[in-house]
Amino acid sequence: MINASNLTVAAIYFAVRKVIPADWLNDRDQFLYPNDGWKTDQEFQNDCLTYTLFSNNIQSRYGVNHWIPFLEHEVDARDQFESHFIMSFISGKLIQNGYSNLFEQEGNKPFKKRKFSAEAKAVFTAGRKLWTYYHSQPKCNVNASLYDIREHFQGRNANESVIGRHYIINGG
Repeated sequence: MINASNLTVAAIYFAVRKVIPADWLNDRDQFLYPNDGWKTDQEFQNDCLTYTLFSNNIQSRYGVNHWIPFLEHEVDARDQFESHFIMSFISGKLIQNGYSNLFEQEGNKPFKKRKFSAEAKAVFTAGRKLWTYYHSQPKCNVNASLYDIREHFQGRNANESVIGRHYIINGG
């Protein structure tokens, strides 16, 4: 289970695994590192978090979407998001709402606010524009993930999923 204690490390593993293509030179070496510098490199950690937030296949139909990197007023959402986990993590403070926050398991341990690189800020800006445009649509899921938003604009609905290049409609 990913929580506030291991989110940064999980984001680093995810980003490194996905970004560095495996080839005959580094087939199993993506997780080798020359030193422990990554543990204190905040820019690297936050860039990996940004990559993970905007390059995953989280789908809101499988449960509460804890990976929304914006607040409702930033994207003109019609209703409250069910979870503010990522925003709480990024801002370094608890953002309470009606849904149980994943940080409650941590015992109100203080977290530090994340500072992002110019490149990461550009990704957030583009993502915010996309989320805002999605929330302006007549039919939108307020808790949609980036994956759900891409599916919406590609014309697929909840009864369709893509495996490779083959469509499976209505679950089979």
